[in-house]
Amino acid sequence: MARFGLPALLCTLAVLNALLQAAELKSKSCSEVRRLYVSKGFNKNDAPLHEINGDHLKICPQGSTCCSQEMEEKYSLQSKDDFKSVVSEQCNHLQAVFASRYKKFDEFFKELLENAEKSLNDMFVKTYGHLYMQNSELFKDLFVELKRYYVVGNVNLEEMLNDFWARLLERMFRLVNSQYHFTDEYLECVSKYTEQLKPFGDVPRKLKLQVTRAFVAARTFAQGLAVAGDVVNKVSVVNPTAQCSHALLKMIYCSHCRGLVTVKPCYNYCSNIMRGCLANQGDLDFEWNNFIDAMLMVAERLEGPFNIESVMDPIDVKISDAIMNMQDNSVQVSQKVFQGCGPPKPLPAGRISRSISESAFSARFRPHHPEERPTTAAGTSLDRLVTDVKEKLKQAKKFWSSLPSNVCNDERMAAGNGNEDDCWNGKGKSRYLFAVTGNGLANQGNNPEVQVDTSKPDILILRQIMALRVMTSKMKNAYNGNDVDFFDNSDESSGEGSGSGCEYQQCPSEFDYNATDHAGKSANEKADSAGVRPGAQAYLLTAFCILFLVMQREWR
Repeated sequence: MARFGLPALLCTLAVLNALLQAAELKSKSCSEVRRLYVSKGFNKNDAPLHEINGDHLKICPQGSTCCSQEMEEKYSLQSKDDFKSVVSEQCNHLQAVFASRYKKFDEFFKELLENAEKSLNDMFVKTYGHLYMQNSELFKDLFVELKRYYVVGNVNLEEMLNDFWARLLERMFRLVNSQYHFTDEYLECVSKYTEQLKPFGDVPRKLKLQVTRAFVAARTFAQGLAVAGDVVNKVSVVNPTAQCSHALLKMIYCSHCRGLVTVKPCYNYCSNIMRGCLANQGDLDFEWNNFIDAMLMVAERLEGPFNIESVMDPIDVKISDAIMNMQDNSVQVSQKVFQGCGPPKPLPAGRISRSISESAFSARFRPHHPEERPTTAAGTSLDRLVTDVKEKLKQAKKFWSSLPSNVCNDERMAAGNGNEDDCWNGKGKSRYLFAVTGNGLANQGNNPEVQVDTSKPDILILRQIMALRVMTSKMKNAYNGNDVDFFDNSDESSGEGSGSGCEYQQCPSEFDYNATDHAGKSANEKADSAGVRPGAQAYLLTAFCILFLVMQREWR
């Protein structure tokens, strides 16, 4: 046995050495890395079969590696695409929510106006017949202006409604005094007595208050949905800086170069990189949250005192009541007008009888109440639309500060929070030791993963911050019952109205804000007519955008 001891020992050692060499060869194989690389559409000739020296690598850790220089370059581009894709997915969902809700509101408001006009036309044809048909353009003009306000906004609602009642008084006055001839100058004098004589009772004042509040709130709310979607759409297109691109490559694909193809980045490691790469987006959060709060406050108004549906649905009955009131008080109104404007010139005898016959105004009008009104957009109601949007708005709050975490929650980007030891930390498979930095540009000075120039805010983000501030300003005005583009400074601003829910001065003012400039006016005209502070015009001057942001914070 002894003489076989040494050869047996040598043979055993040789076998063990061969096994160790085989294990070493196996550990240095890059076949799995190569397979995954090719699966992404890259050239297999870029990928080595076994580990090579990594001195050529610029970003990924050097030493033994499975990545060639070509692989690192292509992985760098792929990591940016992966990042853009995940961010885009997060933003596209929110953008789609706002786009769909805007579409529903827009359809609802337009259809509501169409139905209100149809209902008035049907009612007035049955109630006033030929007289209405002869004067129908007056009412058509009313709805044309209401639609124009909603679509374009360049309409002073108060002046437009005052003009409607003045024109209606001229028509009515001519009809109830058909035995006289009235010149245009005389009728112009008559219209000046509209406010003093109140021939239509209190209907014009109440309706003006209700229509102005409801239309301002409705249009501003719809605009807010459109602006929100537009902001998300523009910000969703991210362009990583060179420093961000290096960090993304290191996080997503450098582990492959080490052969760790199944090891995902540590969650906190991902969080720091995302907060560095999305630092400017994080700065949107403050103004975004203010905007969401303002939208929610206007939504409450739409559910209550500023409900456009409750204003427009009975508008035909309200105008008809005003006409009845004019008929009841026609004698007193005519006498006072004759005193103020002078006695009118009587018509020749033959023309008097013909004029009276044509007007047929002596008979008492029969009020008409339609049994069924047209159904608004897709059978829905404003309350249901607002309730749905409120839920979506609440979910959208803090979206930008949550975006880095939401990206890292994607299983394609990082390991779960509970897997802190078996994850890629940028150097190897181990726990990530650095603390997570805060959101926003100012907090990135000490980011351990991404070098961020905190002195250069993104101009696109600044523009979106301005857009949100302008829209928030409009929301605050709409909430307080003020026309966004034109103020109602008359005494009627403190009056009450049927269905208005509260008076101007008594409505709880959660917001106290000046009006936003209207794009259709010059800067000086806006400042004079809308009471805008001169500094608020600075948002129109891109060159002073940063100064604007500083000034706005001081105004708060």
